[in-house]
Amino acid sequence: MELSNFILTVKNMVCDRCIKVVKEEMSTHEIQFERVELGKIHFNKNLSNDELNKLKNILEKEGFEIVEKFDFQIVNQIKTLIIENIYYGRHKLFNQNYSNFLASNLKIEYGHLSRNFSELEGRTIENYIIQQKIERVKELISYNELTISQISYELNYSSPQHLSRQFKQITGITPTQYKNIGSRGKLDTI
Repeated sequence: MELSNFILTVKNMVCDRCIKVVKEEMSTHEIQFERVELGKIHFNKNLSNDELNKLKNILEKEGFEIVEKFDFQIVNQIKTLIIENIYYGRHKLFNQNYSNFLASNLKIEYGHLSRNFSELEGRTIENYIIQQKIERVKELISYNELTISQISYELNYSSPQHLSRQFKQITGITPTQYKNIGSRGKLDTI
């Protein structure tokens, strides 16, 4: 299998700890790489079929998966950009909506991104964004360091009331109720 630009897209790599695990596993198994970032492994050269199969097995044991089809790579890139924005603030959306943000970063018309995502994921990009934002709200509430107003500002909600309405719509409880009982899901299962 020939790799374009010596980059592999990896599914379920959603946090800095995932990057660490992938780096450690590749080093342990002596697979040479240039760098690892959310959802991607960069190489200085193409991998042989043996190296690629070895890497697939290593990644699968850790809960990751190499994404080989272009459409699935696009979905994975969409998810990575959304997670980077929501959890790590790596891409701030100053006066920009997610559709423009994704289209400009991926250099693909948003209509195509949206159709592709919906077909392959069985849900809309908007629904995925909302679910990720609600998980981030849960995380921030559990830290007990920010008010709901601060959290709403941090996550680009129009108001604390909007955040609270959306939170209750998704979880069935208010942020205050959650604070008293809290339970979060795993990012790669959302």
